[in-house]
Amino acid sequence: MTDDPSPYLPIEDYGLVGNMRTAALIGTNGSLDWLCWPHFDSPSVFGALLDHEQGGHCRLEIEGAVHQIYLPDTNVLMTRVTSETGAADILDYMPVGDIGPEGGYHRLIRHVRVLRGRVTVRLTCRPGFDYAREDHAVELRPEGALFTSASGRRLLLSTARTLHVDDAGARRPGVGCTVELSRGDRFTVELRHLDAAATLDPPLTRDAQNALLDETVRFWRGWIAKCTYTGRWREDVRRSALVLKLLTFAPTGAIVAAPTTSLPEHLGGGRNWDYRYSWIRDAAFTLYGLLRIGFTDEAGAFIGWLRERCEAGLPDDPNGPLQIVYGIDGRRHLAESTLDHLDGYRGSRPVRIGNGAYDQLQLDIYGELLDAVYLFDKYGTPISWDFWQDIRRYVDWVCDNWERSDEGIWEVRGQQQAFVHSKLMCWVALDRALRIAETRSLPAPRARWLAVRDAITERIQTDGWSPERQAYVQAFGSTALDASNLLMPLVLFTGPNDPRMLATLEATLAAPEDGGLTSDCLVWRYNLGEVDDGVGGDEEGAFNLCSFWLVEALARAGRIDPAYLERAHVLFEKMLGYSNHLGLFAEMTGLRGQALGNFPQAFSHLGLISAAYNVDRALDAAGALRSRPPGVAPATPSGPPAGPA
Repeated sequence: MTDDPSPYLPIEDYGLVGNMRTAALIGTNGSLDWLCWPHFDSPSVFGALLDHEQGGHCRLEIEGAVHQIYLPDTNVLMTRVTSETGAADILDYMPVGDIGPEGGYHRLIRHVRVLRGRVTVRLTCRPGFDYAREDHAVELRPEGALFTSASGRRLLLSTARTLHVDDAGARRPGVGCTVELSRGDRFTVELRHLDAAATLDPPLTRDAQNALLDETVRFWRGWIAKCTYTGRWREDVRRSALVLKLLTFAPTGAIVAAPTTSLPEHLGGGRNWDYRYSWIRDAAFTLYGLLRIGFTDEAGAFIGWLRERCEAGLPDDPNGPLQIVYGIDGRRHLAESTLDHLDGYRGSRPVRIGNGAYDQLQLDIYGELLDAVYLFDKYGTPISWDFWQDIRRYVDWVCDNWERSDEGIWEVRGQQQAFVHSKLMCWVALDRALRIAETRSLPAPRARWLAVRDAITERIQTDGWSPERQAYVQAFGSTALDASNLLMPLVLFTGPNDPRMLATLEATLAAPEDGGLTSDCLVWRYNLGEVDDGVGGDEEGAFNLCSFWLVEALARAGRIDPAYLERAHVLFEKMLGYSNHLGLFAEMTGLRGQALGNFPQAFSHLGLISAAYNVDRALDAAGALRSRPPGVAPATPSGPPAGPA
């Protein structure tokens, strides 16, 4: 709960439930404030997160102190409310698995159980179809309240309790009820998205409620049991894995960057973007995170999605055969528009849907693509001959285009530049392609690829290094720092203890007011006082993934210098403290520790997994080294590589 008089909850006060088709945000106040149905990128049905008055919500209110957790090893959210007169749990989940004729994928269950005493539960439900652009009617039927929008979208709220209509003559009426419950009583609300052919079902029986919950719990616990990670911070890693699974679109294997749109990078600002799509970059890193902790099925599904994108490439597109981002169904066109009728989260406007970056040139995606393919080829399934033909074509394209300027990893909306990170990832594309060709004895123009890879190395070391800043910089000819250069040792471009890399680490670790990018454990992407990214505004939060990159770079340097490992350990522990009460991370963190940006963010959670894996491994190695008898060689670690290489 919060003392803030704003009607909006802090972003970090939300939990996430989902079914690998879509996901919902539910606050500690019992309000369902965000749900797009039937898919992540469908128009919202409940959108109070972006407009408290118009967006729509489904709220279960119980007076008392709140404690919110996930049932262990699941994505079933439990909100416990306690007071002097009674206590109750609210269980929220979306059924998954083989449940019923539709697999349960069009349902969200809200289930109240009274633990002791007496409680009063107030239900209010008022949807806002199509981002609150559509009016709707409501009809009370034996099966529940049927909401029908002007265009024919339907939502059924089903419960055994008697409902009443609020504002019956309004453009967007709601329904509600107030019930008094005693120990042992239950109150269940089922929300169901209805397609054109769907029939109305009666409220769930108690046996049906139990079966749905049990099957959903079994599914999540069975899935997370496949996790092979057993090191330190096991619960944090497993929770991050469960989040990444929730952000997977099961029908295609695509992975969304986040389930929300337009949550601001700075309150009241305009840096508000739609992340309900699948970026090649984000998804490739996510695949890496899942692969290293044992989830090869998810990695395989995503490789299948990548394969389809490669087959559908546009060879004559000047921005390259691959887009940087696709719809979760594979569509290319993601035209960006604004929803000017919505106020935005706490007045942060505009609210955007679609993403105009889809037609940008971002050369780095070929490096992330090839890194993901290389890892899956090594630790999953060898790539097919046909897929190799696509890879060869893309690597040849990189050879022809790596010197071009682009918008880069941060998707700047100003002038294209020769970003160092883009060149670095072109190097990765060539390096991984050469490795695959060598390992699998596949035909390739090795001499050309090797020559271009070496040319990129020379150019980065010459033009990407600033003698003035004593650091690798954001772009050729620039003196600004960029946190993406922390990836250099992670992708094996340079050694973690190379003097230039250590100097870059030290420069990054300096405070922003001293020319660096770091405040304690929080790391900014770049300094907006030095960089014009074409977006406008002069503030944003620290980027959580960059903090985890810093931890990982320090851990690698710590294999030689223990002081770096100690710092990595401390900074990682501090970063864990910036997750919310459920272990969820947004895209960014503000200086007061508040969550900023879309939530939860896949990038942040895959960064956590990678950093935990590497710090744990480095600490084990350091401990083994200290305890190893003289003359005994250290054990060689097994498993996936320690970085995205």
